[in-house]
Amino acid sequence: MVVAPDGTVSGSVSGGCVEGAVYELAAEVIQTGIPVLERYGVSDDDAFAVGLTCGGILDVFVEPISRTTFPQLDTVAEDIESHRPAAIATVIAHPDPRRVGGRIVVRPEAVEGSLGSKRADAAVTDDARGFLANGRDGVLTYGPDGQRRGEGMEVFIASFAPRPRMLVFGAIDFAAAVARQGSFLGYHVTVCDARPMFATRTRFPTADEVVVDWPHRYLAAQVDTGTIDRHTVICVLTHDPKFDVPLLEVALRLPDVAYIGAMGSRRTHADRLARLREAGLAESELARLASPIGLDLGARTPAETAVSIAAEIVARRWGGGGRPLGDIQGRIHHEQGFDDGEGGPDGDADTELSDSLTGY
Repeated sequence: MVVAPDGTVSGSVSGGCVEGAVYELAAEVIQTGIPVLERYGVSDDDAFAVGLTCGGILDVFVEPISRTTFPQLDTVAEDIESHRPAAIATVIAHPDPRRVGGRIVVRPEAVEGSLGSKRADAAVTDDARGFLANGRDGVLTYGPDGQRRGEGMEVFIASFAPRPRMLVFGAIDFAAAVARQGSFLGYHVTVCDARPMFATRTRFPTADEVVVDWPHRYLAAQVDTGTIDRHTVICVLTHDPKFDVPLLEVALRLPDVAYIGAMGSRRTHADRLARLREAGLAESELARLASPIGLDLGARTPAETAVSIAAEIVARRWGGGGRPLGDIQGRIHHEQGFDDGEGGPDGDADTELSDSLTGY
């Protein structure tokens, strides 16, 4: 959330629970120039006290932003606009109040700024690049001078990585709806079809790219250029064997992508699996295929079907089961899985998620 000097507000931190309190705190920080880390939780004693009515704990770091305090802001904005990866690492807690608010901007090839010591800069830079490679945000804890086995300094790392890719194969009406959903979810959407009369910008105005090429050839070329990664989503909507079988031979052999789904009836799916087995794909590779594509929402129209596909992609990403929230117990939000060893060579940094639950 940004609070401008004239009092206007853009954005939100909690969806409404603590906005008023954070606004007042931001106004104070504007006047004092001193950054503040404030924790908000549930308040049962006073009905009018600031609290998260839905439960949980929210840590909010409020800092003054100016050309003096954040001289790299313009270049970071340019990086984000140009889809260049950059991470911002900010000290949000430290025994020395003068170190709070210090930051570095970490890019794959360079670092700007300092956190107050070379040791801290080196440790946080290493970890921030790990976060950036995985598209993660989070809080890391170090010793006051960047020691990995210590505590006292907390650093929030915000990663701004290029948008993940959604590849939609098959220039049909369903593809137009899926492209709209993909754009809505923040993907860089490419629609590909071998038929130039269907693969047109007019039919897919929300797609970032419309490519005329044989699907399997295009995907193989993208693999060779290194633009397919573990965040990539592949939607095969052709349900035509001459297109989707060669394409899936390439896709299902990729070592790591987020999602591979294929449209078609159960009969089409069974025939497709038989053809892929004949092509030599292993059962473990076939098990990665989501088909028939989408969750069971009772969808009929292209727009409804696109929602069911988007829902399955989100469920796969976060580990959701696709059931009504009212029918299940426990936490509403699923935590994304994390790999060990992000703390550097010895994997010792105390890696943790911020104790924050937005709205719940």
